[in-house]
Amino acid sequence: MMPIIDCDVHNDWSTAEVLLPYLDPAFRDYFIRGEQPGPPGAFPHAHRPWLHPEDFRRHDIQPKTEDEHYQFMKDHLLDKHNITVGILTGEEALEASTLANRYYATALTRAYNEFMINEWLPRDDRFYASMIIAPQDPEGAAAEIRRLGSHPRIVQVLMSHGSYRPYGDPFYHPIWEACSEMGLPLAIHLGGQGGINYSPIGSGPMTFYWTTHALLCQPAMSHLASSIAHGVFEKWPNMKLIMIECGVAWVPPILWRLDANYKALRKETPWLKRLPSEYARDHVRVTTQPLEQPKNPEWLHSTLEAMDGKNTLMFASDYPHWDFDDPTQLGIPKDWRDNVFWKNALETYTKIKMPASVAAD
Repeated sequence: MMPIIDCDVHNDWSTAEVLLPYLDPAFRDYFIRGEQPGPPGAFPHAHRPWLHPEDFRRHDIQPKTEDEHYQFMKDHLLDKHNITVGILTGEEALEASTLANRYYATALTRAYNEFMINEWLPRDDRFYASMIIAPQDPEGAAAEIRRLGSHPRIVQVLMSHGSYRPYGDPFYHPIWEACSEMGLPLAIHLGGQGGINYSPIGSGPMTFYWTTHALLCQPAMSHLASSIAHGVFEKWPNMKLIMIECGVAWVPPILWRLDANYKALRKETPWLKRLPSEYARDHVRVTTQPLEQPKNPEWLHSTLEAMDGKNTLMFASDYPHWDFDDPTQLGIPKDWRDNVFWKNALETYTKIKMPASVAAD
């Protein structure tokens, strides 16, 4: 049976109050009282303006406890689809990037990371985890990366793709430096719009959820271009950027445009030594969910080939969101399956230890 590494498994909480035991005492009262009215246990200051009517959950899952959430995940994802490794990516904790108080944001993400280590990783040996950071606090984020970066089951640093600067900007370089030092890839996940972060759509907010969802790839384009142009991969050649749930088919056209403009205007960024597409091939990885679905599958395959998809794509289910991808229905060429379902992730997430029963080539 083919191994599967699922790169996007959301472990939500039953209530944000589970963070209280792990939250710095200086912020506990702030957390409990908040600055804005909301339901008891709501995540303070979180902005989720494009919430799906079913709260992004399949079958309207509303777990009352972490035990219930884990059992449903075990039954409907891990066991049902024979997932070998599930990389936990949190859920509402990513919205910490929307907060104006960067110190509070870092305290919340630190509390979430402790909650995840103590209350999720012990539940299943198949779990590895993402350390969530607050990018608006680069120094605090870097300290958190160094604090937890050596944990054997934390395989990446994760932040939302909502921001008020593109992530290659030198403002964020303390984060890249800490990731490089700890040998962890830096991942961005769709979300984090609202609060201090810009609208995800370049022309301004859209009227409908479905059009917004289709256009949420726009920030990812900016982060990709910025990371390359600011020389992140020249400065930290061991780094990888992972884009989760940002779509896929837009990647080749953006790289074509970046290559063309770099050739004409390369004197703007003399620190770059290679074409943008070459940096992307070696340093950027993209998860499959949501994988575009054209009427003719060959159109998609041609696009994926243009980005060396066999070696740059990694499987993600996006469990338990409404647009979850069933691994048995993934529309990729058959000879790519081993790479996309596990080999590319194993090469990217170097801490993952596959079970002895999995015979690596």
